[in-house]
Amino acid sequence: MNARFAPDLAVDTDAAAAVLAELGNGTRLTIFRLLVNAGPEGLSVGDIQGRLGIPWSTLSHHISRLVRVGLVEQIRDGRTLLCRPRHATLNTVLGWLTEECNLPFVHDGRAGVHAWGAAE
Repeated sequence: MNARFAPDLAVDTDAAAAVLAELGNGTRLTIFRLLVNAGPEGLSVGDIQGRLGIPWSTLSHHISRLVRVGLVEQIRDGRTLLCRPRHATLNTVLGWLTEECNLPFVHDGRAGVHAWGAAE
């Protein structure tokens, strides 16, 4: 199965699991957070490497995993390879998860506690 999907397509368990699994790796989560914080224009691979100090081959591996599941898109601008976050992919998976699990994200009035009692 190709785990990459567009926000307008139906999400299935395998696609959602693939996206969440990639974000379950600390390095990939750090890269994704960096890109989200950089804004829609993203960052070049060189900027990511410079900010995180990750070896090039390791960084390439992690970015390719994020691209594979549709969390990051890469765009070539001359000799520069830009990485941009795809918010829609994460939003789609989280929306699907909320609907599928029927999660009532309702606060019960106590700060930081959800209706089912789990602390934030």
